[in-house]
Amino acid sequence: MSRARVARRIAAGAAYGGGSIGLLGVATVGVLLAEAHLAKRTVGGGAAPLPPVADGLYGRAFGTEDPLRLALLGDSTAAGQGVRRTGQTPGALLASGLAAVSERPVLLRNVALSGARSDDLERQVSLLLAQPLGPPDVCVIMIGANDVTHRMPATESVRHLAAAVRRLRTAGSEVVVGTCPDLGTIEPVYQPLRWLARRASRQLAAAQTIVVVEQGGRTVSVGDLLGPEFAANPREMFGVDSFHPSAEGYATAAMAVLPTVCAVLGAWPEADRLEPARRENMLPVAKAAAEAVREAGTEVTGARAPWALLKHRRRRRLPVAAEAAGAAGATEGPEGAGGTPEAPADSVPSSETPAGG
Repeated sequence: MSRARVARRIAAGAAYGGGSIGLLGVATVGVLLAEAHLAKRTVGGGAAPLPPVADGLYGRAFGTEDPLRLALLGDSTAAGQGVRRTGQTPGALLASGLAAVSERPVLLRNVALSGARSDDLERQVSLLLAQPLGPPDVCVIMIGANDVTHRMPATESVRHLAAAVRRLRTAGSEVVVGTCPDLGTIEPVYQPLRWLARRASRQLAAAQTIVVVEQGGRTVSVGDLLGPEFAANPREMFGVDSFHPSAEGYATAAMAVLPTVCAVLGAWPEADRLEPARRENMLPVAKAAAEAVREAGTEVTGARAPWALLKHRRRRRLPVAAEAAGAAGATEGPEGAGGTPEAPADSVPSSETPAGG
């Protein structure tokens, strides 16, 4: 069965109450889970530090009045587990980059929880919507890896995600979802488990894309977030526990998601028209979802039902610390954070750097 058909079945099962469509057999996932836990305990010689708190105001060079409100939800990838400095977390990177592109201050709130699965999104959304300032302008959700390793049925996983996106969209927030990363890149997981992990991750990511687009959100594929760069430079791209991304890894993820975050707020200079030279297309949602998981940074946006736009906005070049500070437009760190966020060097649009995949 094609990935598009599997993803559509999972999404349909979530919509109509099905709960038995899983990603892998129970025995297989049990072995995979044991391998993943072994990787976290024994490879890399250390445990990932708790994520730094990055909440606060970014882009003070643009003032402090009427900031854009950015929120992050999800698991350890959204929280930034594995790095020690505030400016290395994905929230700080996205807030700094958004401030630089929009030329407005950005108020960041991160409610992501390390180890969270999709069923924790209801709690996280409730925390955000209870804020006195009202719903965020844009929410970024990164979730899915723990659903796979903890054997949550795919239909249940995407049902929780769809409900979270629906609540946020109803409240008036734009939503960008970084779909399930490719667990097949975790170094200590060997074949055939590596292949099975990749298959499960991509099936879930495709199903996530379908339900998010149907609820009015956008997705960015991070299936390759732990992909080519991570496979080629595992010691550089993974953190101390060889499981969570390093600072360079989070910067790569931020560069994949930032253009879409800017685009939903009307701050990205590219229009949503198709550019065939970038392998962009309009496809049925399920097929677009299946295509998106093949390349990191692929954005899927709803068009007229049942069609979706498949776009490639990602930039490949990794940030350099000195350039990052300049790209942030003298962006300062949040009050009490004790650090200066480092915006991705590619976060500011440039006519000299193509945004192709």
